[in-house]
Amino acid sequence: MQTTSIKLYALNFSQAKTYVVAVLFILGNIALPQLCHLVPQGGMILLPIYFFTLIGAYKYGWKVGLLTAVLSPVINHLLFGMPAAAVLAPILVKSTILALTAGYIATRYSKVTIALLAVVVLTYQIAGGLFEWAWTGSLTAALQDFRLGLAGMALQIFGGYAFIKYLIRK
Repeated sequence: MQTTSIKLYALNFSQAKTYVVAVLFILGNIALPQLCHLVPQGGMILLPIYFFTLIGAYKYGWKVGLLTAVLSPVINHLLFGMPAAAVLAPILVKSTILALTAGYIATRYSKVTIALLAVVVLTYQIAGGLFEWAWTGSLTAALQDFRLGLAGMALQIFGGYAFIKYLIRK
């Protein structure tokens, strides 16, 4: 298994760079879902709203991740009505768990691997799925990402790994 050490940035809320980097990832989280929604059920299959949250939190710290996690779904909802209001709370919880978990794992291990990204993705999906089950009362809704979104989870793991490696080289 390939391991890459990474230079981590633990950006703070008092730094302008935190907000500049977060805005770039938020823009990515706005554009990518729009592209994915061109495919029938593309959002549910590819889970694009989480992609840049994972990268931002893993590479630049949980604060950039948290800004991206909260603002991306809210801005997408306000601009495009997606995600729908009924699923906005579970998506916000999943995104927040993703940002905090990615930031923690990156800081704890100071490297990026496929296995570590898989741990991050499974953690937010399982914990977020439990929240979604409690929130909606529907086990079917809670398991939807595992039924339809395996390709999206794979995209996050493998695409996230490739994107983080790309950022390392730049």
